[in-house]
Amino acid sequence: MAALKAAADPSRARILKLLQSAELCVCQLRVVLGLSQSTVSGHLAVLRDAGFVESRTRGRWTFYRLAGSARNCYTAAVGALIREWLDDDHTVRSDRERLKQVLQADAERVCRGGEKRS
Repeated sequence: MAALKAAADPSRARILKLLQSAELCVCQLRVVLGLSQSTVSGHLAVLRDAGFVESRTRGRWTFYRLAGSARNCYTAAVGALIREWLDDDHTVRSDRERLKQVLQADAERVCRGGEKRS
């Protein structure tokens, strides 16, 4: 049930779609999604607890990526559906365009708040 609940939230589904492209830090996700750092961190905690994402810390930043292996069959099944779905969604396409801009920017500048969502 945790996998369905985690993936059902639109912001968490957007995060999963963004993490298909690259490993990202909270700051980068914050800028792309236009959400506060605490909101993004909360969504990532739910996704991590459900087994969708893994994290690693480098210096001051925590980076997230899609989990290498599913914790259970539900996470695997829902994760597979999310990877296939939503590619033609307007919001997901817009997120990917903003992500391209964020990835071109200096990561430290993004994390210091120098990049605002357009």
